[in-house]
Amino acid sequence: MPRTLITSAIPYINGIKHLGNLVGSQLPADLYARYCRARGDEVLFLCSTDEHGTPAELAAAKAGKPVAEFCAEMHEVQAEIGKGFGLSFDHFGRSSSPQNHRLTQHFAGALADNGLIGEVSEKQVYSNADGRFLPDRYIEGTCPNCGYDKARGDQCENCTKQLDPTDLIEPRSAISGSTDLEVRETKHLYLKQRSLRADISAWIDSKTDWPVLTTSIAKKWLNDGDGLQDRGITRDLDWGVPVKKGTEDWPGMEGKVFYVWFDAPIEYIACAEEWQDAGKGSDWERWWRTDKGADDVRYVQFMGKDNVPFHTLTFPATILGSGEPWKLVDYIKSFNYLNYEGGQFSTSQGRGVFQDQALEILPADYWRWWLLSHAPESSDTEFTWETFQQDVNKDLADVLGNFVSRVTKFCRSKWGEEVPAGGALSENGKALIAELHHKLTEYTAQMDAIEVRRAAATLRSMWVAGNEFLQSAAPWTTYKEDPEAAAADIRLALNLIPVYAVLSAPFIPFSAERMLADMGAEGAEWPTDISAALSALPEGHGFTVPDVLFAKISDEAREDWATRFSGTRS
Repeated sequence: MPRTLITSAIPYINGIKHLGNLVGSQLPADLYARYCRARGDEVLFLCSTDEHGTPAELAAAKAGKPVAEFCAEMHEVQAEIGKGFGLSFDHFGRSSSPQNHRLTQHFAGALADNGLIGEVSEKQVYSNADGRFLPDRYIEGTCPNCGYDKARGDQCENCTKQLDPTDLIEPRSAISGSTDLEVRETKHLYLKQRSLRADISAWIDSKTDWPVLTTSIAKKWLNDGDGLQDRGITRDLDWGVPVKKGTEDWPGMEGKVFYVWFDAPIEYIACAEEWQDAGKGSDWERWWRTDKGADDVRYVQFMGKDNVPFHTLTFPATILGSGEPWKLVDYIKSFNYLNYEGGQFSTSQGRGVFQDQALEILPADYWRWWLLSHAPESSDTEFTWETFQQDVNKDLADVLGNFVSRVTKFCRSKWGEEVPAGGALSENGKALIAELHHKLTEYTAQMDAIEVRRAAATLRSMWVAGNEFLQSAAPWTTYKEDPEAAAADIRLALNLIPVYAVLSAPFIPFSAERMLADMGAEGAEWPTDISAALSALPEGHGFTVPDVLFAKISDEAREDWATRFSGTRS
């Protein structure tokens, strides 16, 4: 049995995410996990909330709650939203877990023992009013480039210019609003990535099957300008993994925590230990250590393009630098951005559809289908309400839903709610089986290669083939002269419904489950032989005519949502 380890980029804890975050990592990861399970792989699909760093502290302060309490609450919120979208994680963990604390400190100790951690003195802004150093994101002021008065010390969200805190006009603390700031010297730990450049470069060069997007970003960071730089891995914050060298204190690093981008990827590993400790599985190290069985695991990561540098450089540097037999990623599937109605989704401005709102207005499968069939693989994708309405109505309602409805209702009207007997496979039926055999081969190859949009298009073409078969066979006409011939065509069409359900389940799992239940075919498996699968429901097998599988989106609803989500989320 093939073994597949799948991780999705872990979402920040600082709030509910928009649809762009969903399609950039978690949703395609779930698609692939469901597909691999359906094909018989042993799958471990892991994700977590990313709970450390400045965004968590600022969000907690805004909510008026202790950061630990805020993170615990938001973890539950994000976990429930994930369930709402059908994300089939084997475990949804937390980067603040004791397991991740121990493992992060362990890696830091191993890297230090191998001479790959350096101490660097640097200047940083200190707030006298707050009595603490301020990370860049804790400093706000006016952008010298565009005049935006809420620019952060690392970047202006309005014009996207990269900044240093000292660039800001009238800088102030994002915590207290105080302008009583000064520059002081502080000491931090740096991961000596430059020492590992040759190893990382050789490893990236060995990944000849990676998407162009992934490889181009990795090589840009590796080679452009001054090339790969050493990276700070500690911060002056209260909330995070305390700096330790393994289990020992680290002199001079008292009161500091590891930088979130050091501990967050390590949570992928720690999450497997959380999965075991939660009683969901056993022997977590066989997934992650090549000396304990992980050498036969295929490890696939899913992420947005902004996360690629950390997963192709910093996290591999951590693993390689440890000198220990940890599993390195085999394949990184990265995505471009999903834009919204001619602009960007914006959490701060409430612009676009957020995941909780999406589930309030429509079933999850509507979103899953549209987002995956428009996945931003080769370029950014534009979400508009018009294309969303058009594609959902056409693909789900008019093609798949219409086929299921026509077949079951016609059968009920002539033979009752059971698979009819009599007749032999028609020439139309034979042509359909041949076509579906060819398309299934294409679909399987595309899903294996994680070509999401192409797989969605092939799946849709299989739905279309069923409708075209109905039109050409015209059983409602044939029935008048040759009821047995009509029965044979309807029998084939009824058998096609559970086949569609199984093949569509990675994309639209809730609808697929309903289709299987209505057809009394809950145990249907992935078809390896289309001809056999299309005769699996025997004559006399009972079924239930489903209610409307997919309701169409009206123009009135579309117009209302376009106005509602234009930028007013509180």
